[in-house]
Amino acid sequence: MQEHIFMGAATALITPFDVEGQVNYCKLDELIQFQLDNGCNALLICGVTGENPTLTMEERMSVIAFAAKAINGRVPLIAGTGGNNTAQTAEECKLLEEAGADALQLTTPYFNMCTQKGLYMHFSACAQATGLPFIIYNAPFRTGMSIYPETYGKLLKLKNIRAVNEGSGSIEHCIKLKSLYGDKLDVYCGCDSIIAPVLEAGACGCISVLANIFPQSVQDLCGRYFAGDAEKCMKLQIQLSAFIEALFSEVSPIPVKTAMNIKGMNVGDLRLPLCAAEKATAEKLKKELSALNTEGVYV
Repeated sequence: MQEHIFMGAATALITPFDVEGQVNYCKLDELIQFQLDNGCNALLICGVTGENPTLTMEERMSVIAFAAKAINGRVPLIAGTGGNNTAQTAEECKLLEEAGADALQLTTPYFNMCTQKGLYMHFSACAQATGLPFIIYNAPFRTGMSIYPETYGKLLKLKNIRAVNEGSGSIEHCIKLKSLYGDKLDVYCGCDSIIAPVLEAGACGCISVLANIFPQSVQDLCGRYFAGDAEKCMKLQIQLSAFIEALFSEVSPIPVKTAMNIKGMNVGDLRLPLCAAEKATAEKLKKELSALNTEGVYV
């Protein structure tokens, strides 16, 4: 059995901005400490939730280097990357390793969508640029392409590829991966709405947007399952379901940043082309946050 990059709940952390739209490093440090204090098992920095596409190369390297110092080895630091220019993506993988990342999450190419053969060649070139382990991010609704279950058989021959962040929303797809590859491929749930059933299908954890606001709850959800209490795990999933629905009622991370600001976390605005949430979204988030507070759901 291979060593896991992490077990349990990783937070796909947002990137906070100041009033001038620049990275707010003081707030970033505060958010990292908040996550560590509340039991996160890993942190994904500069992923899609962290508005990776609108960060410059220099900003991404600076944020990862800053996060590496702030985390100081307490949990794995996973750096988000990926793109549709293979040479550029491979170079960024190398630079992220130098900046202090412990692992990389690589999004599949988008727009100039490739064949499964091209996908293998893309990840192979990235694997040659770094010694870090990879989590492949399969997010077909965002990228327009999906990794076929059978393709992992070839991808797993690359020493770096250890896991997939499965963002297809398909429990059936996760079951298929586990049936084909078992412990050779770690599966992380990339959809907050189905963490419990994907854990039941054999996942070893989740990479969560929800955990930006409720890190203890997401940690507890995974912890309950691994402690053998699948029933309580599912009960918590159901309890959080209405808020999770609101959290993805617009393109992420619009709602999660909105919810964090509602809670007084002051993480700033979004960078275009992402814009402020609609009034109805903000009102729904307020309503569901209030309901969870009444029910005693904790940070």
